[in-house]
Amino acid sequence: MSLYAFNRRDDNNLPNAEKELIFSIEKTYELYHLLFLLLIEIHDTAIDKIEQAKHKNIPTHEDLNPNYRFVENRVLVQLRNNETLGRYAEEKKLSWVNYRHVVRSIYNEMVEWDIYNQYMNAPLNNYQSDKKFIVQMVTKLFPVLDELENSLEEMSIYWNDDMEYVAVMVGKTIRKFKAGDRSIKEFMPLFKSEDDLDFVKILFRKAVLNGGKYLELIDKHTTNWEVERIALMDILVMQMAINEIVEFSDIPVKVTLNEYIEIAKYYCTSKSATFVNGILDNIVKEIKETGMFSKSGRGLVDMSDIK
Repeated sequence: MSLYAFNRRDDNNLPNAEKELIFSIEKTYELYHLLFLLLIEIHDTAIDKIEQAKHKNIPTHEDLNPNYRFVENRVLVQLRNNETLGRYAEEKKLSWVNYRHVVRSIYNEMVEWDIYNQYMNAPLNNYQSDKKFIVQMVTKLFPVLDELENSLEEMSIYWNDDMEYVAVMVGKTIRKFKAGDRSIKEFMPLFKSEDDLDFVKILFRKAVLNGGKYLELIDKHTTNWEVERIALMDILVMQMAINEIVEFSDIPVKVTLNEYIEIAKYYCTSKSATFVNGILDNIVKEIKETGMFSKSGRGLVDMSDIK
């Protein structure tokens, strides 16, 4: 999306575009933490609902004898006591305070959810069952809630297509939680290392600087299409794929191709993945023959398959 935005800019200011890219990644990291905070807010709502029910003028048997399984969920208790999450939220001023209505709406959706009711009434009640439910909640319920998606778009323009991916990352993090974890449990870092940050910058910078050269390759291998008629997103996906193949010797070609075909499925049209796959296959064969790229280490894994 940053590459697309750059192609729509009038000033061709690469340093500014690069800063915007890194900023957008940082915003995605904020969303990662915000979803953890959402779990805590829903937990608070559940606790409040139980207390309110107890103080009705004429409480029912269920009001006086509620099912505490969700409010006693061990993973949610861990999150509530997580110092890392608390510090980050305070530093970035992350909060759901202006979106209480969204939290209540999500809570209402949750209590009507079949998986929630199965969890609440299951005979097994242990840490693993608690963790499994929270992972399902984040990865299966959150991504399909229109009100949550709309609220995130309202909070930040950078979150309009990050929800599904970030939910997966939150789920992966929770799966690593253990019953004995202390409240200082670390979350995923923004970048695993400086190498990852360098990868992002080089991938973006070289895709821009070498865009013309890669466009010529694409034009050469789209014999039945004029390049001007190909959708811009299709072109950008192919340019980035070529760039990764050429610039990063330790990444296997098949890994690159598979990942960019998936990106094409998400960001382009329904037919783009097949189109991109066919063009990239032909381009890879040519650039291997011309010695335009070389692979080493892990990048050599599938080189024998390229003919």
